[in-house]
Amino acid sequence: MQALLIAAVALTAACETAPPVQEMSDARQAIAVAKEAGAAERAAFHLKAAEDYLERAEQKLNDHQYSQARYDAKQAKMKALDALKASEADPERD
Repeated sequence: MQALLIAAVALTAACETAPPVQEMSDARQAIAVAKEAGAAERAAFHLKAAEDYLERAEQKLNDHQYSQARYDAKQAKMKALDALKASEADPERD
């Protein structure tokens, strides 16, 4: 049981010390897709929020604040998906 606990703690610690490469990539891709879908014109507010979160994530990544960078990258992706959804909304319903 003790070995399992030690392994779980080590795994958790490793996640916090590793750069959030996948999360950063996901955020960048989501922003690119939202832009392609016209988010700059139809969902500028959400797109700007996504880009701001990504910029903060990049700054925190450079400062080796990986946990905070991971959080901001995930927020960037969520805001980009909001922008995508808004830009794909039927203009007839607006």
